[in-house]
Amino acid sequence: MCDEIPDDQPVELPIDGTLDLHMFQPAEIRELVSDYLTLCRERGILTVRIIHGKGIGVQREIVHGLLRGNPAVVRYGHPADGGSWGATVVELRPREEI
Repeated sequence: MCDEIPDDQPVELPIDGTLDLHMFQPAEIRELVSDYLTLCRERGILTVRIIHGKGIGVQREIVHGLLRGNPAVVRYGHPADGGSWGATVVELRPREEI
């Protein structure tokens, strides 16, 4: 018996301020990150860590492009204690500010 989740079944992620993108394809990232940031703001989580890995930077560039165009984002970057180039830490505006 296999306890694996079938590919066509949605995966429920915890909304705790940390999103690990390692198990997702680049085509899934835009919608996933946007939805996750919205859910974090709804729960009052205003600092989010997005783990995209170091690699060649494809996922990082997708994430940063999305963050640049998002009015809910105050700032983002790679603090030394947040995972260096393998993760991006995002500061969000409270819901009532937008």
